[in-house]
Amino acid sequence: MYLLLVPQLLGLLIGGWGWLLGPTTTVAVLVLGEALLGDDLTPATIKPSRLADGLLYLALPLMLLLMLVTLWALTPGDMLGLGAWLAGVIDYPFVAAKQQTPWWLIPAALQGSGLMLASLGTIVGHELCHRAGQPLAQVVSRWLLAFSCDTAFAIEHVYGHHRWLGSDNDPATAPRGRNVYQHIWRSSWFGNLSAWRIEAKRLALRRLPRLSWHNRYLRGQAMSLTLLALAYLLANWQGALVFVACALIAKAYLEIVNYMEHYGLVRDPCKPVQPRHSWNSNNRISGWATFNLTRHSHHHAKAQLPFEQLQPLVQTPMMPAGYMTTILLTLIPPLWRRVMAPRLAQWDREFASDQERQLLQQKGWLSQP
Repeated sequence: MYLLLVPQLLGLLIGGWGWLLGPTTTVAVLVLGEALLGDDLTPATIKPSRLADGLLYLALPLMLLLMLVTLWALTPGDMLGLGAWLAGVIDYPFVAAKQQTPWWLIPAALQGSGLMLASLGTIVGHELCHRAGQPLAQVVSRWLLAFSCDTAFAIEHVYGHHRWLGSDNDPATAPRGRNVYQHIWRSSWFGNLSAWRIEAKRLALRRLPRLSWHNRYLRGQAMSLTLLALAYLLANWQGALVFVACALIAKAYLEIVNYMEHYGLVRDPCKPVQPRHSWNSNNRISGWATFNLTRHSHHHAKAQLPFEQLQPLVQTPMMPAGYMTTILLTLIPPLWRRVMAPRLAQWDREFASDQERQLLQQKGWLSQP
């Protein structure tokens, strides 16, 4: 995924039709790669190492670089003199090219940067927020998630979603029939409420005040506000708007992924989480691009494992395609429901326990044999 950051940065800098370079390259490479390279069923044998950790921590400086270039490209003037400096190194009119770029290409540039923030910032933030005993990982995780104004995820995901997935108590689990657009705002709103409640309960048990620096939820919001203030100082109100737009797009991508990872599955919250409670994918290029997030069934069964040790489980519910292709499918709700209907029927028949079938029956979801 770091390689796919290059066309986004390059496209933003050269201006014009270059603003399409990042998002189109990313989508094309991933969708074609998912179709052509197939699955990777090789068992994970890599041991935790400084190299693997270094790849994760590299995301933070790269996210800072991406945001700086995005602010420069999408706001007036020559922020920090970046265009003039580049023109002195490479004979190209960077500032003039930016000024001549049509306004209607702005959504494409924002989509490209938002997708990169989600692919590197959010996914790496997710990996690091599970490393509870590593203070550096926790700090870097929250700063990465701050770029999408979603530091609450580090609380709700670890202490809420992993406990309640598949149940009505989990905002990130989408019930059957809900479309992805409904899920984005519902999961975002109720996920933040859940994070606040989890943190309030933790502070109450420790007899600490809610409205204080001890509150991780409030500290996380302060981190996002710090980045927003920095964007404003660098590029005025336009910079603040660009930051918010990229953050919202990245957050939307996170909720789309939540949507497709658990759509329509049920679980008794009093029973242990099993691999069957997540939609899995062993797609090769999707795994490369997401630090093995695709091996989601094993992640939920063994949440403490680092990404390089997640196994490609086979006897699990499978997504219809790799992650990027599945994301595109979710955006067309009638097509999504049509594609998922036989998979949900298979889950009801082959994966659900008797108790889970009863839950499905109570909800009116149980597929007909």
